[in-house]
Amino acid sequence: MAYLIGDVTVGERSSVWPFVCLRGDESEMPTRVGTECNVQEFTMLHGATLGDEVSVGHNVVIDYATVGDHSLVGMNSAVLRGATVGSNCLVAAGSLVRQGQTIPEGHLAYGVPAETRPLSESQREEIAMVHEHYVELGRDYKATGRFE
Repeated sequence: MAYLIGDVTVGERSSVWPFVCLRGDESEMPTRVGTECNVQEFTMLHGATLGDEVSVGHNVVIDYATVGDHSLVGMNSAVLRGATVGSNCLVAAGSLVRQGQTIPEGHLAYGVPAETRPLSESQREEIAMVHEHYVELGRDYKATGRFE
């Protein structure tokens, strides 16, 4: 079971997995999840905006921040208030994107606090592979009645 509280919108073909909390309970900060996104178990989005085709790994916190299209936020990461992760980015597992920090388009953010460098081709492929896997998995779960 997932919890959607307040002003929350989830786009078409997106999947929100068990034990996720999406909070849009403050009028000036709704939570928006774009199309073909996946928000994996034990994640919390609060006043967050996800572009299209975003993958959010297990146990992530995105608090009043924005993640651009075609990006992946790795497991056990946090993206804090006012931060922006650009399109085509990868936030490495366990990383901390600081309050107000901007991760430029096409970059890897890694470490605590996050440093950046341009993505490699294999990292771009990984982002696409995770996205495609979760779109298919969500479709399969829905077709078998294990997902609403």
